Amino acid sequence: MKYSKFILWFLLLIAVVAVSLLVIESPDKATARIPAVEDSRTEPLLVLGIECVADGYPNTGVDEEVHLYTGFSLVYSEEFEQAAWVAYILRRDQVTGGGEDRTDDFRTDTTILTGSAAPADYLRSGYDRGHLAPAADMKWSPAAMSESFLMSNMSPQQPGFNRGVWNRLEARVRQWAVENDSILVITGPVLNGIVTFIGENRVGVPGYYYKIVADISPPDYKIIAFLLENRSSGADLMTFAVSVDSVESVTGLDFFNSHPNREIIEYYESRTDKTRW
Repeated sequence: MKYSKFILWFLLLIAVVAVSLLVIESPDKATARIPAVEDSRTEPLLVLGIECVADGYPNTGVDEEVHLYTGFSLVYSEEFEQAAWVAYILRRDQVTGGGEDRTDDFRTDTTILTGSAAPADYLRSGYDRGHLAPAADMKWSPAAMSESFLMSNMSPQQPGFNRGVWNRLEARVRQWAVENDSILVITGPVLNGIVTFIGENRVGVPGYYYKIVADISPPDYKIIAFLLENRSSGADLMTFAVSVDSVESVTGLDFFNSHPNREIIEYYESRTDKTRW
């Protein structure tokens, strides 16, 4: 019995020593087992600096000319006679401090060397000349306001859509610019599947439109996207919120293609987060 107790105590001592050796090891190995926690975030930090706006330009997979204007940039689709996308930054001071009136000087865009659509293409068509970059976002500059009426910035929109839900979304975007200081807006028509054309220049009538809004001011970088059918709707705007991935799937465009951190941007593109807006 004495020997049995001695053996039990001896085995217990060996076990204690063994556990101690596992715990007392090099600081490097001990640290490697415990993930470093820099802050309490549950998601990776997205950074979309104002100096990297071109990172958000959609990539169509072909070499296309980016047309630069005072208040926005765009790539023009000759096939459908309208922009494939329009992108611009909207700042708080541009919304609150802008005082330019609408010029309503709709005109052909002579910088489109292949020729843009003309105002006459929309005449008696039943469609509005719908702005992609809204005139109300360009009140901060006479040149920006005037250029927003170039036909390259127009797309055929149902009147109830242009003056209703689309107009409401544009107003919400301006509100977000005021709340977040600076936002990146990318917007355009869905050119896939177009079967209806208007005017002598055969301007394609899109069935859907998209808008992507990215908060590019620290500390709360975030992205939201919308996909809306070209028709009247009184539904809440957030019912049209989708992921950027969803917009990419219907347009064939690749947004934020040049962003340096693909893993993080792909994380945000896959999400539909309405709670932070």
